[in-house]
Amino acid sequence: MNVPVVALIGRPNVGKSALFNRIVGAEAAIVSDEAGTTRDRHFAEAEWAGQTFWLFDTGGVTDDPRAPMDVEIRRQVDQAIEEADLLLLVVDAKAGVHPMDAYVVEVLRESQKPWVLVANKADDPRATDFYEFYQLGAGDPIPVSAINGKNSGDLLDVVVERIPPAPAEEQDALRVAVIGRPNVGKSSFVNRLLGEERLVVSDVAGTTRDAIDTPMRYHDRAIVFIDTAGLRRQSRVDDGIEFYSSLRTRRAIERADICLLIVDAVEGIQNQDLKIANLAWEGGRGLIVVVNKWDLKEKDDKTAGRFEKEAAERVPFLSFVPFLFTSALTGQRVTRVLDLLVEVDAERSKRITTSQVNNTLEALVARRQPPQAAGREVKLLYATQVEVAPPTIAVFGNHPELLAEHYVRYLHNGFREAWGFTGNPLRIVLRRRAA
Repeated sequence: MNVPVVALIGRPNVGKSALFNRIVGAEAAIVSDEAGTTRDRHFAEAEWAGQTFWLFDTGGVTDDPRAPMDVEIRRQVDQAIEEADLLLLVVDAKAGVHPMDAYVVEVLRESQKPWVLVANKADDPRATDFYEFYQLGAGDPIPVSAINGKNSGDLLDVVVERIPPAPAEEQDALRVAVIGRPNVGKSSFVNRLLGEERLVVSDVAGTTRDAIDTPMRYHDRAIVFIDTAGLRRQSRVDDGIEFYSSLRTRRAIERADICLLIVDAVEGIQNQDLKIANLAWEGGRGLIVVVNKWDLKEKDDKTAGRFEKEAAERVPFLSFVPFLFTSALTGQRVTRVLDLLVEVDAERSKRITTSQVNNTLEALVARRQPPQAAGREVKLLYATQVEVAPPTIAVFGNHPELLAEHYVRYLHNGFREAWGFTGNPLRIVLRRRAA
């Protein structure tokens, strides 16, 4: 699913952060009377009328004398326009029209992106202060009060209505996000795989700032590669480009069926690699770890095995994930990833019959009974696979809430041993059923 992005833009102190908090429903952004409080970008998932979207709050467009007004306005607005599917231009109904409001309106017109004019701080339902914003020629301003919530529902109705529909994708296309830290060779890997220089490659970390879709066919299957900007540690996401790159990586994971995590063989698996892997795994995506620059690694015949073992010791779920040791520079084993993608996709959509699941559950329980809670007998009655992509097995019992976590892991490992589900998270949900 491609979750759309809605961006709040406007000059400082018009209440963007307060509006962000009102829509998201949490005090996620710092709100202060001091102009320019929001210097970093904040983003969160929001939902209205069944439509989920990412909402992000940008730093205020400023006329700081240390940053020439036109340059600074254009830089911030361009970044928001580039990333967002819909823009909310927030103005101050109490302060009235400001020259910078008119400037941003002109930039938005040139962009041809959909946008909505929001007159915030219309706290009094009887006030007509917002009428003067009609002079911007930007259509009907929507009066809201982020502080007391006035008209926030009406605004969200308009937001949902104006979000453009997602572009059509080939129905059976396998969507593959190429993820990883900056400068590990993601674009080089995709280019080598496709046999042509489709994506910009540079020694400068972070060259790829957009998520770029590149289609191909393999064994009559459409595969769409989403090449993403690298994801840095959150503490380093301190300017606009890094912020949007981080957001794009998360959006790419959301859109994907399977993620290729590219890591640097020479540097080894870093903590940030593991965090990115966890984002994909917790999101229910298939995962393959591609160890790039293998040609530069000093190694013997046991190096690859040690690499996988050490990764799984740090993050246990990586023991269920295939590793591919490649070189985008020489082409070593790069095309092998296509067969791995087909295999992981097949495992992702594999469905086990209820009788097979129950037989395996019975065998696991016979081998090791669930620990009994004080004074209460815990029984597991039956199980069935309820979902694919990712595979999900429901286990029914009389007191599922009393089942120890280590026993759930035991069941998980037993189901894995029986059916693999290689490269995919296996989810187990516990359900109550009377004995």
